[in-house]
Amino acid sequence: MNPLSKLTIESTATLSSGRKIPLLGLGVWQNGSPIPACEAAFDAGYRHIDCAIVYRNEEDVGTAVRESTVKRDDIFVTSKVSSRWHGYDIALKAIDDSLNRFKLDYLDLYLIHDPFSGKAKRLETWRALIKRRDEGKLKSIGVSNYGVKHLEEIEEAGLETPSVNQIELHPWCQQRPIVEYCEKHNIVIEAYSPLTRGKYLDDPMLQSFAKKYRKDGAQILIRYSLQKGWVPLPKSSQTSRVLSNSQVYDFELNADEMKQLDALDKGKDGAVTWNPVDAP
Repeated sequence: MNPLSKLTIESTATLSSGRKIPLLGLGVWQNGSPIPACEAAFDAGYRHIDCAIVYRNEEDVGTAVRESTVKRDDIFVTSKVSSRWHGYDIALKAIDDSLNRFKLDYLDLYLIHDPFSGKAKRLETWRALIKRRDEGKLKSIGVSNYGVKHLEEIEEAGLETPSVNQIELHPWCQQRPIVEYCEKHNIVIEAYSPLTRGKYLDDPMLQSFAKKYRKDGAQILIRYSLQKGWVPLPKSSQTSRVLSNSQVYDFELNADEMKQLDALDKGKDGAVTWNPVDAP
């Protein structure tokens, strides 16, 4: 990864697959009409859209990608298969159905969305993702909401390590054991809900940093995530917010400020989402 001072909206990380993932992505959860947000993102310089089957907007995201003036190969598109469609054959079909809804020839990243299906089905689903990747329909594959034990079971089964683990991450929920495992095993860490769904945006420390840098709390949190080496996925349906969330490359949090934000960690109690990393 580039030195912090060199971070730009074009910065990428290299996945274990060898492919590049843009460090800033647009999340489209709870966005029933994501085309305007995607268009605003592309205009602002984003090249990464994070989707999922259960978001029920793969069709619209596909339309935004196909109709964009940005070349398809320059846009990184992710989707995810949740436990409702886990199992080998059903996951194979779910991946094909995703591609059909997007009307795209391939997806850049496909994730197991959650670990709720149990060990046997998780491993079957992982094998399905490997198959579709080997066929060229998926460029890279990974997981989401996986705790250390879920990642270890893949290793113990003798299967390849995921390229990505997407988990809830922000100063109040840092999931340090999972992050440490991922860093040790060359798994890129994506941060969902990096803005805490707004819960902590009024935090006094956050606001003091925002005032200092003439930014807002969301921009401080996105910058924090980038400097941690994560891939933040802020979501917004407001085009103005999509733009402002990208305006995080003209300042840098110093080491002491990063330590102060690190000290806010509440562990699992700081989570603002379902955070199912402890599923059996």
